[in-house]
Amino acid sequence: MKALIETAAQLQAFLEANKLRFCFIGGLAVQNWSEARLTRDVDLTILAGFKDEERIIDLLLQNYQGRLPNTRTFALENRVLLLRAKSGITLDVSLGGLPFEEKLVERAQLIDFGNNIRLRLCSAEDLLVMKVFAGRPEDWRDVEGILIRQRDKLDMGYVFEQLEPLLEVKEDTVSMQRLRDLL
Repeated sequence: MKALIETAAQLQAFLEANKLRFCFIGGLAVQNWSEARLTRDVDLTILAGFKDEERIIDLLLQNYQGRLPNTRTFALENRVLLLRAKSGITLDVSLGGLPFEEKLVERAQLIDFGNNIRLRLCSAEDLLVMKVFAGRPEDWRDVEGILIRQRDKLDMGYVFEQLEPLLEVKEDTVSMQRLRDLL
């Protein structure tokens, strides 16, 4: 876990030096807001909008190794940049541009990970939205952990407000009720 946190801190310093807006999501956020579990990669969202993707992709590819033979093309087509840091840790970079992703980054908080490392993590509410939206079995385990650890601190009005339109686009008619049942 130490190498993962150090890799995230180095990436954060690089992104800040290049004035990019971002936050960590996924396993690092789960470590803070839910129940601790093994995570092997660093997941993050960088605000790229819908016109700055190429510049951001190229900047990151100059400093990090792509994980695919066609990493750049894959990133442009899928809005996900798959990288590897010098430490060997994999980085999954989401190129954000949706209103929810803008809020996600705006609401992010610096969280202390010890050893003078503070990482910019998405909020517990935004992590909850992303986990319900993803909807895999491991995501629902994380949802339960967030609800247990953060229950009285969560702004569920915000969660429902963000989640409803996302689930509508996905034509998911089940996940909102499943979340309500867990509450």
